[in-house]
Order: sequence, then C-alpha cells, then structure tokens
Amino acid sequence: MLDVFLLLIGFVLLVAGGELLVRGSVAIAERIGVSPLIIGIVLVGFGTSMPELVISVQASLAGSPGISIGNFVGSNISNILLIVGISALLAPLTVTSRALKRDGGVVIAASAAFTIFAFFSPLTRPIGLVFIGLLATYLIYAIRQERLEPEAGHSAAFEMSEAYDELMRNGDLAGAFRLKWSTRLGRTLPFLMALAGLGTIIFGGRLLVDAAVSLAQQIGVSEAVIGLTVVAIGTSLPELVTSLVAAYRGHSDVAVGNVLGSCVYNILGIGGVVGLLAPTAIPEQIIYYDNFIMLAAALALVVCASNGGRITRFEGAAMLIAYMGYIASLWPK
Repeated sequence: MLDVFLLLIGFVLLVAGGELLVRGSVAIAERIGVSPLIIGIVLVGFGTSMPELVISVQASLAGSPGISIGNFVGSNISNILLIVGISALLAPLTVTSRALKRDGGVVIAASAAFTIFAFFSPLTRPIGLVFIGLLATYLIYAIRQERLEPEAGHSAAFEMSEAYDELMRNGDLAGAFRLKWSTRLGRTLPFLMALAGLGTIIFGGRLLVDAAVSLAQQIGVSEAVIGLTVVAIGTSLPELVTSLVAAYRGHSDVAVGNVLGSCVYNILGIGGVVGLLAPTAIPEQIIYYDNFIMLAAALALVVCASNGGRITRFEGAAMLIAYMGYIASLWPK
C-alpha cells in the first residue's frame, strides 16, 4: 500500500514539476527574445516530455531497463490506443491529409527504427546520438515548414505545443496573480520556477522509480510490465488531458497532433537521451512483443485517419478495446 501511495505522489510531483519547468522556461525564453515558434515547438515539447525523460534516465542508471524502456514504449502505445481512442469517442477526430502523411510517417519510421535497432544492439551511445540527430532534423524541418509553408498544415511538434497552450490559456486560474517583469521578483521568478520544476521532477522521478521497482517485486511481475503499464499510463496523463480538452473544444487536429508529437519526442528524444546518458539493455519482452505493438498501433492510427481523414467513434472504441486486450496480455494469469 505504501508503494502505491509513493507512486501516486511521484506522479503528482512529476506533473507539478513539469508545469513549473515549462512555464519558467517559456518565460525566460520570451524575456531573451526567443521566437514564439521555437518556444512552442522546442521548449514546450521538451518540457512536457521531461517527466518521461527523467524517469527513463533514472531507471536506466538504477539498473531497471524494464522501467526505463517500458516507460516510453508503453507511453507511445497508450498515446495512440488509449488517448486517441478516448478522444475519438468524445468527438470524431478530423486530420488533414498532408499533416498525417508527414507526421504519421515520422512516427511510423521512428517506431520501425527503434524496433529494428533493438534486435541488433542495446540502446547505446551511438544509437542515442543517431536518434537525437533525427529529432533535431525533424524539429528543424518543422520550424522551417511552419515559417515558409503555413498553408501545408501544422506539424505535430507545433500541434503538441498548441494543445498545451490551449489547456493553459483556458484553465490558468493563477493568471491574475502573475508578477510584472518590472519588479525584481518578477525578473527572477521564471528562473526560480524552472529550477524548482526541474528539482521537483528529479525528486518525483526518483520516488516513482523506487516505488515502481518495489511494487513489481511485491506483486510478482517484471519491471517491464510495470514500466509498460502503470508508469507509462501515469506519465501519459498530461497528454491525455490536453488531447481531451482539444477534442472537446473541436480542435481535433490539435488533439491528434499532440499525440503524434509526443510519440516522436518519446522515441527519438527520450530514447536518444537515455542512450547517450545511460546506455542500457532492452528487455527481450519489449524486443519481441511490445515494440511490435507500438509499431502496429502507429500503423493503425495512420490507416484509420487515412480513411476519409477522420477517426470515427467506432474506430476509437476499437482502439480502446485493443488497448485493454494488450494490457490484459501483459499481466500473468
């Protein structure tokens, strides 16, 4: 019972820390003149993925590859089957053809690359460097297209930041209490927020990893199962909330783009940083089973959305049923 409580506390700290880090980083970037486009695509994207990143790195350093790799592989599976499924049930999702081909193709390619690499090598520094390079290439392309070809449809990285901004813009109860930049505290507050957010994420991540390892030992399941389910679903909650809010308000392209952008950051960003900072083995279960579920989910999303540019309620229900079947397959009978 204590481990479950600590796990919940860890999730709360991760969400709170991520919020502080994103807001502080964005305020700092605005003050030094960074363009809103780069703030949205790069800073918000990395900031909202920071909890998953910290958990995966800490778990890898602690010798728990099942939680480390299972966290971002499971997050991608839950992003597509769970989050898109629930969002489509709430309101059918419309996706522009060009954006789907571009960003859906990137998610499929990244999922396939990770699946293939996993067969031949652990997550090493060279592979991590390749993934980081691919992410940088994608972000540069996304920023360039947003600037030069706005009529082509927003990139998933941009939609991810829009989903977050939509949530904050309509749910910020503390907005009236923000301090002006002209005050001394107002000038230092963003730095304090960013530092406090980072510290909270690190502490919450450590708490969550320890609780997850202990919970796995107590209930007799592998760490990979805990990483793929409990940890992955918990770290996907921010994406769930932002996509549901976007879908409810009729911004279905933002809801889907948020998921696609998160999937790209998870594989290329988190997988890349874990490879660089904490090289780790990939559990056989993930190599031979879960990676293929992740790839199949990405393919299913693109196929469903390509059918008339819509993800219907029926398709959303099918995704949810598939996700429940996947979760059931992981747990020992």
